[in-house]
Amino acid sequence: MFSRLQRFYTSIKVVADMVMLALAFVLAYATRFSGIVPVTEGIPPWTDSFFSLLMVLVIFPVTFHQSRLYGTNRSRTNTGEVFEVFKSTITAALILVAVTYFVRERYSRLTLVIFIVYAFALVTCSRLVTRYLVSEIRRRGHNLKSILVIGAGDLGQRVIETVEHHRELGFRVMGVLTLHPEKVGQYVNDVRVIGVVDQVNEVLDSHPVDQVILALPLAGHAHVKALMDKLALRTVDVRVVPDLYQYITLYGGLEEFGGLPIIRLQGDPMEGWSRVAKRAFDILFSLLAILITAPLMAATALAVRLTSRGPMLYRQERMGMDGRTFPILKFRTMCIDAEHGGAMMTCPDDPRRTVIGTFLRKYSLDELPQFFNVLRGDMSLVGPRPERPVFIEEFKRQIPRYHLRHKVKAGITGWAQINGLRGQTCIEKRIEYDLYYIENWSLLMDLKILVRTALGGFLSKNAY
Repeated sequence: MFSRLQRFYTSIKVVADMVMLALAFVLAYATRFSGIVPVTEGIPPWTDSFFSLLMVLVIFPVTFHQSRLYGTNRSRTNTGEVFEVFKSTITAALILVAVTYFVRERYSRLTLVIFIVYAFALVTCSRLVTRYLVSEIRRRGHNLKSILVIGAGDLGQRVIETVEHHRELGFRVMGVLTLHPEKVGQYVNDVRVIGVVDQVNEVLDSHPVDQVILALPLAGHAHVKALMDKLALRTVDVRVVPDLYQYITLYGGLEEFGGLPIIRLQGDPMEGWSRVAKRAFDILFSLLAILITAPLMAATALAVRLTSRGPMLYRQERMGMDGRTFPILKFRTMCIDAEHGGAMMTCPDDPRRTVIGTFLRKYSLDELPQFFNVLRGDMSLVGPRPERPVFIEEFKRQIPRYHLRHKVKAGITGWAQINGLRGQTCIEKRIEYDLYYIENWSLLMDLKILVRTALGGFLSKNAY
């Protein structure tokens, strides 16, 4: 029931957004070519504009989805909602311009600007009105479904918190049953424990309940059969929350395989279209970066060649997604025999650096060839920085969940790097930031990290 209502609620938001976007497009076209603004090159045929509208109705909802605008977030304020719509609208518009550039030769740039303004205004108004109406309906207690939670422990508490955070779905927890009689009369997150598990029939007879959720710990699963024997004689919906959250690490959840329900304790954070979108994003922006930085890379390569003996480029083995290794490309900043005694991490005032190496590392110019790694598919523009395999084995033994950073491609820059965690900084803190990025990834977040990097995110006192 939860998933069905969630999909229904999400589909309403998607349809509302598409209606607002189509209306914004028509209004922008009418505004531009109604005579208010002088038309110097003629009015484009509606067939061309209709093609642009189709692209809008695909690109904008997909971008909104990637920005998590279709997820439920009760803690997000109205101001936060407006800001997220604004960021997503700008991102979608940039993607629309890029796509339009490759598939069409002629379009009205002024119409696009007017459309962006209308789209932001209409989508924002639609969402604020929807939020207000939903909150009013729930506040007045209309169309609520009551839930009985069986289990007063940590798992039951989590169920209650989840229901509270998804109030727009119209559920409320009316009471909790427990395995421990001494807990009767106590409260779990402001919900009263109204009895013990054996009293489930009496509770269902005396209270209107639409759904029962079993949230028992593993030690209490011996009671499940007796409970199901009683509940099987009733029309109430029954759901089970397995006590496996303590083992879930990254992107866990419930799957179905040939009709067989499977609980996923650890999964891939980027699947299907998410992976395609991130790869397309990497190819587009790495090509753009190579074109922009080509003169700088040529000058850097020449400087390396003229100031020290050895090759301009340095290839070093790093570990990327799924534990696969690849040769990372960098401009050489150290003497050619820097590691004759074995692998070593860099340190302040490292004597192995070349004359120009300190300068290149300080301003991260030695990292520029990694755009070619991105183009080849070894890396991504944004992701956890890749480490050398020789150091990773030690990190995996010392740091819990370290290996999860290899569930995505390594990046040239990342969430940890723009927050100052470079070089010899706390490795535990860097992993915390890396996992936060993986769990909250979106194309908009990638764009934000790239912008902050371009504005000085790689200028750090820890870069050496």
